[in-house]
Amino acid sequence: MKKNFLILLFTALLLPWNSMAQNSKLPPDWAKKAVWYQIFVERFYNGDSSNDPKPENMYNALSGMVAKDWTITPWTQDWYGIEPWAAKNGKSFADNLQDRRFGGDLQGVLDKLDYLADLGINAIYLNPVNDAPTLHKYDARNYHHIDVNFGPDPVGDNKIIALENPGDPATWQWTAADKLFLKLINEAHKRNIRIIMDYSWNHTGVEFWAFRDIIKNREKSAYKNWYTIYAYDDPVTEKNEFDYLGWFNNKYMPEIRKTNLSSAKDFFHPYEGNMDDGAKQHIFAVTKRWLAPDGDVSKGIDGYRLDVADFIPLGFWRDYRTFVKNIKPDAYLVGEIQWWMDKMMPPEYYANSEVFDAVMFYHLYRPARSFFSHADNAINAHQLADSLRYQWSGLEMPFRYSMMDVSSTHDTPKIIELFL
Repeated sequence: MKKNFLILLFTALLLPWNSMAQNSKLPPDWAKKAVWYQIFVERFYNGDSSNDPKPENMYNALSGMVAKDWTITPWTQDWYGIEPWAAKNGKSFADNLQDRRFGGDLQGVLDKLDYLADLGINAIYLNPVNDAPTLHKYDARNYHHIDVNFGPDPVGDNKIIALENPGDPATWQWTAADKLFLKLINEAHKRNIRIIMDYSWNHTGVEFWAFRDIIKNREKSAYKNWYTIYAYDDPVTEKNEFDYLGWFNNKYMPEIRKTNLSSAKDFFHPYEGNMDDGAKQHIFAVTKRWLAPDGDVSKGIDGYRLDVADFIPLGFWRDYRTFVKNIKPDAYLVGEIQWWMDKMMPPEYYANSEVFDAVMFYHLYRPARSFFSHADNAINAHQLADSLRYQWSGLEMPFRYSMMDVSSTHDTPKIIELFL
């Protein structure tokens, strides 16, 4: 019975709405037929062992340190096994997870494209592939480059990046990793598979080039207004007084400064305002770089998944939608609004003609998990149907069919695991 219900549910998700001309106010037409496959590249497939991560390109979000005798983790190792370098430092399994790397890369994704096509998927959501030192890569070191360890030449790519002025898009080059990513886009498109990238415009990492400039030049930095700085370091004293706003008080992810605020941030409503204009223009330049490489939209990605979108004011998102749709009208914009609270923010605040084409629809994931798995808060079929109708009813018709419906993500338990 549950199997038949699942088939009917996902068949309903693919039903077309009335034929409408594509425009920037509506979700792209292809979104209603998207069958998504999410890829966390580092954990997907190691297609090129020569680019495996090394400590010099890594950073531990918890301690900043990587063990001196660190080595890559074998793909066949038991998940709960402890690597020799991890056992020596005396930390728990959970403490060492951020240091663990399996070496997945873009070549690995390329190698598996035919496999993915055979599965029947036609859209890929990539977790962050921007250049970043941590495992999760939501702490960007460079927004405008692919992570050096996802490409074939990490050493050469670091040299190219060092020669740029990152604040001037006219100086940006294409690294080997960037070029391999463009090849991945092309090969995916040959197989009628769309690709969207994951970015957090809300914050960067402490190794982000603009933040490093602030550390170096303090009050004289051209980028000091990009962040909320509470105090600069006084070089005369031994203490480091440098203090700033980190996302959710995580200092390794400094938050980009919000401006023109006219309402307060809370967890259940959007808030009005914008973002520092310098940071905003850099974000726009990066966005265009991947949507239209060298000005050619046919070579670019098909949209963006926007991380912690509810932490960014609506004024920015309205401007962002206009900017993106002017470049590529059928680009897909999907926002992540908070999902971990008992009470969830209504999706219609964001899935509408002014903001996003969709949100990650955790509002459906929760009741589906409660019905199909052994979750503690189990519900019956009637309750599931009632929950689904309630969540869909708040959305305008086109947006009901463009939502990103998930059975699991990097932030949630996999439903299949909850059967075990």
